[in-house]
Amino acid sequence: MPELPVTRDRHAGLPVQGEQRLEKTKTMTDTTQASAGSVERKKPGTFEALRYRNYRLYWFGNAVSFIGDWLDQIALNWLVISTTGDPIMLGLVNLGRGLPIMLFTMFGGVVADRVDRRTMLICTQVLAMLVAIGLACTVAFFNASIWIILLLATCRGLIVAFNMPARNSLIYQLVPREAMASAVSLNSVTLNLAKVIGPLASAAIIASLGVTACFIANAVSFTVVMGMLMMIDLPPQDRSRRKAESMLQSLSAGFSYMKHEPVLLMLVAVALAPTFFCQPYLQFLSVFSAQVFDTGATGFGVMTALAASGSICGGLLAARVQRNVRRGSMMLVFMGCFALALILFAAAPNFHVAIPLLFAAGAMQIAYNSSNDTILQLTVDDAYRGRVLSLLFMTRGLMPVGTATMALIAAMIGPRLALGLMSSVVLVFAVVLWIWMPRLRKLRV
Repeated sequence: MPELPVTRDRHAGLPVQGEQRLEKTKTMTDTTQASAGSVERKKPGTFEALRYRNYRLYWFGNAVSFIGDWLDQIALNWLVISTTGDPIMLGLVNLGRGLPIMLFTMFGGVVADRVDRRTMLICTQVLAMLVAIGLACTVAFFNASIWIILLLATCRGLIVAFNMPARNSLIYQLVPREAMASAVSLNSVTLNLAKVIGPLASAAIIASLGVTACFIANAVSFTVVMGMLMMIDLPPQDRSRRKAESMLQSLSAGFSYMKHEPVLLMLVAVALAPTFFCQPYLQFLSVFSAQVFDTGATGFGVMTALAASGSICGGLLAARVQRNVRRGSMMLVFMGCFALALILFAAAPNFHVAIPLLFAAGAMQIAYNSSNDTILQLTVDDAYRGRVLSLLFMTRGLMPVGTATMALIAAMIGPRLALGLMSSVVLVFAVVLWIWMPRLRKLRV
């Protein structure tokens, strides 16, 4: 009887004969199909983005950078108030930091869409490090001249206006689409952890080593960030066509692109409205502590810590929940719950009832922010990513305006009604979008 032909199984690399070959092939096919089914059912985890080396490097660099930013901010505010004792000068210095972000962040987005984003980040990190060194030298050798401090603070704000669009638009190049929700949410969690760690660290450093040490520590943090950025492995991107455009042409093209994308316009509106109407609640916690619940500085510290803790949980929640449902619907739910939690907080009869509501507000705030950012990252064309995301950073200027508006209303009708009224606007906005913008509600990206 002739010997059956011997073949080699391409999966296992082993010789198989006759019926054995057919049986093994069938078994392997069934196994492969079962494995494919299990892979298809598997959803990206909350920490999915950390599986990717590029994002791990980016995430660690961001964590160091965020903490360094808080060291710089707390130390700068303390330096101004301790040397001048003038709240007006404190406001002027913070205006110097914030105004360039409002005025130039769109131009930062244009540049981020025209050049290599990692190179742009490294350049801005070098400039920011020089500013931090300049602040340290000013304190150590020039008697902390307030005008030099104001100049350096303004320079830092200008650098941030170009750094942030590049920093956030780079995320899309580091992870696949299915890990974007995890990447954005972990970034939000890191930012909020830094809000807790940074001020505590700066207070300890100022108390033990002085304010100059904070600026030096911040300068050192930039070397860590630059090291992480240089270790990231990214393919080169062709931006020659966009370089041929002028800055104004690129800016105009960005607005034209937004004009013809109604979903993107609504996503930007979803980012802007709560920033103006709801997010000033953080600045109003001191008012609620002193005038509403009468808990003093201790209660103020507890409320601030709880809001920050809720923010961390909200970021993790957003990363997990967005795996299984339409992201658009969850974004609107989170935004509505954020406003509702603040309305209930404003109506809370006592401090103990207010505490869990404040935690919920902090969680829902970051959950909606992360959802909004994730959808934008997945929806926008990469050629316009920097310009579209830069619009979100212009919202930083809306919060002080919103705070002033809430303060004016509170002076007329009280802090409870002021917060409740402004939060109600966002709740109504979320309901209106849910009913009349089904395209946004059903968005699945």
